[in-house]
Amino acid sequence: MPGAEAPPSARVALPDELERYLQHLQVERRLAARTLVLYRGALARLQRFAQDDGIELRGAAAHHLRRWLAALRGQGLAPRSMALELSAWRGLYRWWGREGQVAANPAAGLRSPKAGRPLPKALSVEQAVALADHDSRQGPRELRARDHAVVELLYGCGLRVGELTALDIQASAVSAGWIDLADASAHVLGKGAKRRSVPIGRSALDALSLWLALRPRLARADEPALFVGRRGTRLTPAQLRRRLRELARDAGLPTRVHPHMLRHSFASHLLQSSGDLRAVQELLGHAHIGTTQVYTQLDYQHLAKIYDATHPRARRK
Repeated sequence: MPGAEAPPSARVALPDELERYLQHLQVERRLAARTLVLYRGALARLQRFAQDDGIELRGAAAHHLRRWLAALRGQGLAPRSMALELSAWRGLYRWWGREGQVAANPAAGLRSPKAGRPLPKALSVEQAVALADHDSRQGPRELRARDHAVVELLYGCGLRVGELTALDIQASAVSAGWIDLADASAHVLGKGAKRRSVPIGRSALDALSLWLALRPRLARADEPALFVGRRGTRLTPAQLRRRLRELARDAGLPTRVHPHMLRHSFASHLLQSSGDLRAVQELLGHAHIGTTQVYTQLDYQHLAKIYDATHPRARRK
C-alpha cells in the first residue's frame, strides 16, 4: 500500500467499545466524515492486530503497538498514513484513560516515520479562470448553473469541500454554514468547530444569484442545502468531487482536479497578489501560521518561473 492513505471502508463493523469512541469523535469532537472513515479503518486494523496476537486491546503495551506499526510499514503504508493510524490509536487510549479504563496510554511515546511535506498542487491562474468560466452546454440548465456556482465558491472563497456542501441557503439553529448575499459573505464551520466568515466576490455572487433562481426546479421543498443533486437533496462531497473531475476534463485542463486543489489555488493566487500571509491564514481558517506558510513556497516557485522566462540574466536551457 504505497499510497498516501490506507484503504478504509465506511462499512467496517467494529466492537461496541470502538463504535462508542467513533461516536465521541463525531458528536463531541465533530471530526469530518472523511476523517471518521479513515479512523474507522485504523481502529479496525488495530483490533485485528490484537486478535491475531491473542490479546485484549486494553491490555496492549507499547511494544505491541510498535510491532504493529512496523507490520504496517512493512506492508508499504506511507508515513503520512502511518501518522494518521497512530493518531487514531493514540486518541482511543487517551479516551479510555479519561474514562478510567486504562492506566496508561501505550501509544503516547510512539512516533511515526517522518514524511517530506509535499507542496500543495495548485492550478495556474489561467487554468483556474478557464475552469470557472467553462460551460459545457450539456445537461440541464439547473445543473450547469449549480456547477458554475460551486467552482466560483471553491476558487473564489477557498472553502473546503465539507464546508461548501454543508452550506444552507439561510441560517437556522442547526445550520453548519450559510450564505448571506446581502452581506456578500459565506459563514462556515471549519475544522475544530471554528466558525469564520469569508467574503464572496462579484463573480461568485453572480453565479450564486443565477443558481438560486433555478434551484427551486431541482431542490425538494423542505431541503435547506444550498447545493443539491439530481434527486433534490444535499450534494455530497463524493458527488462534488466526481462532478469537478468531469468539468475539468471537459474544460481541457491537463491535470486531475479535486476540490482542495481549488482551495490551494485560491491561497496561492491570493498570496501572489497581496503578499499578506496573515490575511490568507484568516481566510483559510488555519489555526497556525505555519500551515499557511507552505504557500510561500508556491509563491517563490511562481516568481522563479517568471524570472527564468523573462530576466536577461536568467539561465535558459
